[in-house]
Parts: sequence; structure tokens; C-alpha cells
Amino acid sequence: MNEMVLIYEKSEGIGTITLNRPDVLNALNAEMIDALSDALKNAERDEDVRSVVITGAGGNFSAGADISELIEKTPIHAGETARRIQEITMQIESMRKPVLAKIRGYCLGGGFEIALACDFRFASEDASFGFPEINLAIIPGGGGTQRLTRLIGKTEAAEILFTGERIRADKALSLHILNAVTSAAELDDAVNAFLKKLHAKSAVALSLLKRAINSGINMPLEHALMTEADCFTIAFATEDAQKNLKAFLKRRK
Repeated sequence: MNEMVLIYEKSEGIGTITLNRPDVLNALNAEMIDALSDALKNAERDEDVRSVVITGAGGNFSAGADISELIEKTPIHAGETARRIQEITMQIESMRKPVLAKIRGYCLGGGFEIALACDFRFASEDASFGFPEINLAIIPGGGGTQRLTRLIGKTEAAEILFTGERIRADKALSLHILNAVTSAAELDDAVNAFLKKLHAKSAVALSLLKRAINSGINMPLEHALMTEADCFTIAFATEDAQKNLKAFLKRRK
């Protein structure tokens, strides 16, 4: 991958992906989207990586699609770009490992769509969120209309999408878009402390939880419950589960 547009680092079980076009607020171009896909694949394959963090360089997460690149496309090719971002977000959701968005500054448009696909979102107090596409007479195409509505409900999502206005981190927290808001200085420590908790859990159980949640949310309840039961069965059969269940009984006695 090209480290001019994206940096991938690994430390203490965390694979950190940094969007790295700070001069254009980490706007998403084709090269960055391809590099992001490659980095996610690398993190998925690496058994030393327990979780993944996506963040941005230069004090911003991402201001969205690179308009200078997008304007040169035909409508058909622009639609292909939207579908490519959708593929990235589906890739994030389908990963076996937890993915966390660490957000500072602007998190807009396609950047917001990537963050919404993550399992967890932590932000600094200076972060802002929104879908400004309507101000350009277009709409989000990378999954924003669907994931935001599923996450916070039609009424609140429609207001954000229809007005194109940005919301601050405290508002995003109150809408349950974010898991936590901290000062900029405390953000890294808060993320690392949270991931340390996850790393103490069974990696297989976490992956099955993610599958049950992300698959079940789009199913009728009857089918979702079947998926949950299947995931439970797989988790129960693991060596970690049997060991921990026996240890629990021993401690209780």
C-alpha cells in the first residue's frame, strides 16, 4: 500500500490505520480507498492483531470524498465510487475483529460513513459530524442514509441528512452515535483502555458477537434468533469456553 495516503501500524495487538492526506482533510480518493481495503485485509489475516483502529492524520478523521476527483467522473463512474465506499464499509462490518473509529476534527460524508460502519466510535470534544452532500445537490452514497437511520432512527437521521448541518461531539454522543467523548489529550488513552478490556475477552466469542449483531439487525427476529443460537453453539464448543465454564463452577463451589 502507498504510505503517502495511508499508514498501517501494529502495536500491542492493535492494528492502527491512519488516513493520511492531511492537506485535504483526509479526503477519500480512489488510491486511499484501495489502500484502506488492503490494510483491513492485512489486519484481518494477522493473528497478532486483536482489534483495529481507524483514525486520521493532522487533527481530522476525514472530510469525505475528494470532490476534485469526483467532479471529473461521469454519473456512472461516480456511482461506482459510491459502491466502492459501500464495499469498504461492508468489509469493516464483516471483519472478525472489533473495529473502532478514533475521531478528531471533521468526520463528514464518506468519512462519517466509514465511522458508522465501525463497531465503536470514540471522539474528541472538537470533533464534528455530518452529511454535507445535500448542500452540493447530491446525497450520501456510501451507506450513510441507511446506517445512520438504523442507528438513531428516522426522525433524527432525516434532520441531519436533509439539512446538511454539522453536529458537535456532545450532540453525537446524546444521539448514541458515539460511545465516548473525551478531551483531545485523553482520547488515545481512552481508546487504548477500552481495547485492553476487549483484548481480555475471547477473540472467538467477540467475533461471534459481532456476527450475531451485524447479521441479525437486518433479519426478521425469527431468523436473527437462529443466527444467535448458531453463534452460541460455536462459542460453547471452543476450548476457551469449556475452560472458563469449568473455572466458574470451581470458584462458585
